[in-house]
Amino acid sequence: MATSAKKMRAWRGPAILSYGYRPFFLCASLVAVFAMIVFIILYAGYEILPIGMDAISWHAHMFLFGYLWAVITGFLMTAVPNWTGRFPIVGWPLSGLFGLWLLGRVAISLSAWLPDVLTIILDLLFPVALVVVIGCEIIHGKNWRNLKVLVIVSVLLLANILFDYAIFYDGSGVDSLGERLAVGAAIMLITLIGGRIVPSFTRNWLAKHNVSRLPAPHDGFDKLALALTAIALLLWVFAPVSAGVGAVAVIAGVFNLVRLVRWHGWLTIAEPLVWVLHLGYLFVPLGFLGIGYAVLAGRVDWITAFQHLWMAGGIGLMTLAVMTRASLGHSGRPLTVSRVVASLYVMLFVSVFLRLWAGLAGNLTPLLHSAAGLWILAFTGFVVLYWKVLTKPRLPGT
Repeated sequence: MATSAKKMRAWRGPAILSYGYRPFFLCASLVAVFAMIVFIILYAGYEILPIGMDAISWHAHMFLFGYLWAVITGFLMTAVPNWTGRFPIVGWPLSGLFGLWLLGRVAISLSAWLPDVLTIILDLLFPVALVVVIGCEIIHGKNWRNLKVLVIVSVLLLANILFDYAIFYDGSGVDSLGERLAVGAAIMLITLIGGRIVPSFTRNWLAKHNVSRLPAPHDGFDKLALALTAIALLLWVFAPVSAGVGAVAVIAGVFNLVRLVRWHGWLTIAEPLVWVLHLGYLFVPLGFLGIGYAVLAGRVDWITAFQHLWMAGGIGLMTLAVMTRASLGHSGRPLTVSRVVASLYVMLFVSVFLRLWAGLAGNLTPLLHSAAGLWILAFTGFVVLYWKVLTKPRLPGT
């Protein structure tokens, strides 16, 4: 029987279609740059695209259902074959799936020229196809352990539907149920998958370097942290300013912070490819603590600012960390990065806190522009440094 590696080698077309992470990681980073530049221009009042919605709604949509969908797809197209033992999707089927993603981005960006119903249909073709593909792979591979991942991805699809409805029938997707549900699904996915890969990669690196103090094994504490995370996110999604949300969010934040400490990330300071995973996960508890504080203190006007700890920090930095690592590993390259790549992580980290500062201070334009500039530099750097990694064949002999 042919192995996944043999099937990839059998693909004789462009290398970028030889594995799912390649087109989706590359174009996720491109849309991260493009969407931020366009948003800054739109936010300044220059209508350079017929978006058919307010600039902030378009910005949120491109991030949650453009960038995030692309990164999740690239990750799952790589991880699911390993989970199930089934063949990866490569070649023209992969290009078809990517084409649906691209079609949705074009439709949303030209939505003023299209009927609302058509825009929504074109936008949803991709996530529906992705859920079907992932579902079939997990079920056919009898990989029941990862059904929870399929559930979370399906929730993100529901969020996409609700967000589109809010934009085209309620006037704005900002602070809508769909937006919160999408962010909540993403943070739950990071908590679940991050809880596997962060301690695993940390343990491997520490063991390789003969460090005896290893991350705590997955145990009852992790299960409790996951349960509290799910409860806190559900409460926040459906009752974002209730006092109960504030209290549970703080508790979930503390548990996730302790969980992170148990992984001993500070011992990996010599390898950016590992410590950045800890830095990315740090924004999960920080987001909970920030939102919890804002609710309990009666500063509901700060919730959106603290929410960016999850969006730009938890989602943005953690996905950049995963893309830099997975791209190297699956292309046969050593799992280590230069100081230049490490500087991209630092840029994004600083960008998150500038965005938080801007929100708490009343959206000061210089801070917003500085945060956006660092975001653009970080993802432009990824495109430049990883272009060959993502578009050239796997290194021979690996």
